[in-house]
Amino acid sequence: MRITYVKKIKADGNPCRKCAEVQARLEKDGYIDEIARTVIADERDADSEGMQLAKQYNVDRAPFFIVENEALDPIIYTVYFKLVNEVLSGKTNEQDAAKDILDANPDLDFL
Repeated sequence: MRITYVKKIKADGNPCRKCAEVQARLEKDGYIDEIARTVIADERDADSEGMQLAKQYNVDRAPFFIVENEALDPIIYTVYFKLVNEVLSGKTNEQDAAKDILDANPDLDFL
């Protein structure tokens, strides 16, 4: 299995907030060593590798993860906690998972 982490640099040159949060979680939760490579999607450069991967996999948000296994199509994860639960066999905090899902789906809101 090979995991590629794609994080974004915004048009103003700053890293995206969510990408920084996910990077910190990867490190805090001890999963950073599971990431085979990190790729930058630079909004200032449509030809950056990360922007090309986003286009290839039809992903419109960052960060995202590409999980590749031999003989299987790559699986794309845009929610950190889903990656942890389904791929890294980790345990997640329910509140953090809910926040991550809401962040990934701005059309959702609390009732």
